[in-house]
Formats: sequence, C-alpha cells, structure tokens
Amino acid sequence: MKKLALILTLLASTSVWAQGDAEAGKAKSNTCVACHGADGNSVLPDYPNLAGQHANYLEKQLKEFKLGAQSGGEQGRYNAVMAGMVAPLSEQDMADLAAYYATLTPKPGTTPETAIEVGRQLYMAGDPERGIAACTACHGPRGNGTPSSGFPKISGQPAKYLASQLKMFRAGERHNDMNKMMRSVAAKLTDKEIDALSNYLGGLH
Repeated sequence: MKKLALILTLLASTSVWAQGDAEAGKAKSNTCVACHGADGNSVLPDYPNLAGQHANYLEKQLKEFKLGAQSGGEQGRYNAVMAGMVAPLSEQDMADLAAYYATLTPKPGTTPETAIEVGRQLYMAGDPERGIAACTACHGPRGNGTPSSGFPKISGQPAKYLASQLKMFRAGERHNDMNKMMRSVAAKLTDKEIDALSNYLGGLH
C-alpha cells in the first residue's frame, strides 16, 4: 500500500507543470550560458549539464531554487548563485527554460578505471548489508532516470558536481528529495564511495 501511494504521488507530481515553449526558452537562456554552457553542457565541473535533462525535473528544480531563496533555505533548494538567477523568473519562464534544455544533446563523459569497481557495485547493486539501495532502481541501468516519476538523468554529469550534491544530501544541506530517498542513501556513503560513484556516473551511457 505504501509503495502504491508513493507511485501515485510521483505520477501526480508530474501533472502540475506548465506547458513550456522551447523556442521561448532559448531566448531566455542567455544568463544561463556562463555556468551551464552555450549548448547546455557545462565546461565547469562545479555546475551540472542541463542538456537532455527531463523538462519536468528541470522545472521542479528551478521552482525549488526560488522557494529556497524565498524561505531562506528552510524549504526547497537553496543556492546563492541560483537564488539570484531565479528571482526574476515567472513560472512560464521556468517552464520555457526547462523545455529548451530538454531538447539539447548531452555530451558523453568518461569514467576513470579507478572508479569502476566500487562505482559499478554501488550503482548496480548497492550494499544490502548496509541498507544501501542500488542507484539503478530509480535512475535506470544507464543513468537516464525516468521522466514520468521525476527521477533525473544523472549519467554524464561532472563528477565534482555529483559528489558535491551527494555530500549535501548526506549532511542534510540539500533536502528537496521526495521522502528523503537521497538523504537516506547518501547518509551511508563514505567520501571514497561518493567519489567513486560520482566518477563512475560520468561515463555511464
């Protein structure tokens, strides 16, 4: 019953987004280029690639950055840089930007050999003895996520960005994950495991 309730909640959450216009989003994306690249592929490892990300996930994050700024980080997702970026955006602006970045093509990343053994084990199988769920359960075998349930595409993201987000989830500094799913997983990961997993995801296609 709990699983059914979660599924219904996830499906319901995808039906509240505005209809985005990709062309309008392209015209509004000039201020995003410095951090996320002209084609949605970041050239800086601190920032995520937006190209090819699910539109509903991108829209959700923009809304939550705005909520985080308005609530002083008590709700939503707070980031000082993004707080300034989302301040002037309307809900339609956010929908348009999300629609635009979803149409762009993500560039493939790479996985260093040193990250494969630990990263693949955690991603594909987790660690049942420690209660760590496999990442593939939500994000899929290729890290593409599932737009219908709101799970993001995480393959090909910069390792430094992924590691920073996992550490923020672990510390409770990022808390916009449904039912604390990411916080419960990240809380059990060591720094070494987070680094291995983050690097492994870079080349997962």
